[in-house]
Amino acid sequence: MFFFLSKILFFLTTPIVWIFGLLLWGILTKKDILKKRLLWASLICFYFFSNAFIADEFVRAYEDRSITYSDITKTYDVVIVLGGFSNFDSKQNLIQFHSATDRLMAGIKLYKTGKAKKIMISSGSGQLMNPNEKEALFIKSYLLDIGIPEKDLIIESESINTRENAVYSAKILNNEYKNGNYLLVTSAFHMPRAKSCFTKVGLSITPFSVDHQSGPRKFLFDHLFIPDSDSLRRWQMLIKEWIGFTTYKIMGYC
Repeated sequence: MFFFLSKILFFLTTPIVWIFGLLLWGILTKKDILKKRLLWASLICFYFFSNAFIADEFVRAYEDRSITYSDITKTYDVVIVLGGFSNFDSKQNLIQFHSATDRLMAGIKLYKTGKAKKIMISSGSGQLMNPNEKEALFIKSYLLDIGIPEKDLIIESESINTRENAVYSAKILNNEYKNGNYLLVTSAFHMPRAKSCFTKVGLSITPFSVDHQSGPRKFLFDHLFIPDSDSLRRWQMLIKEWIGFTTYKIMGYC
């Protein structure tokens, strides 16, 4: 039930839904004063959430800036890579990688460069319409195909959210690598919630953030003033994380 409710809440808290709702209400209302106010509100809302400079500032303030490759001076038992970066196209028999694929690439590099002895993929299916498409399983096949030995892979394919990533990963790791040291890899915007969840279940993790959505502060004309469609996506992502982190705190998950 929590999973379904979270998907509905995510939809309702998307800025573009607010903009569309205000615009539609403004078009349909017969009250002239209210119509004008609603249309102005939709325009202001659109400009605020599509402004790249404003989006950058909010995302930068929330993202986790953790260690870099050069900061790692020891070998960890396992690098834990959280999913949410791909889906499987059964018609083409191909994995479709998304923007957060930095998570997987970083995990592979940390393993290949000897920073971690093993790779763990933690991801079941986060899809309402396709619950049997378990990301960790088809990513396991991909890793085997590129030459990573099965003995160095740990697969957790039952989790459907960050809380379950932590709980199910802990069950596996506490059984096989009691009191181990782990690198946790996920997107920088997702890391505050993820590291809190993994710490809550008693795992000793070192966060390794990737897929940063904000860069250096820029004072260019287009960045400051011209609407940017990607900023709407980043706000959608950020608001989802704010709600997710707050909800997890209330429920005692992190």
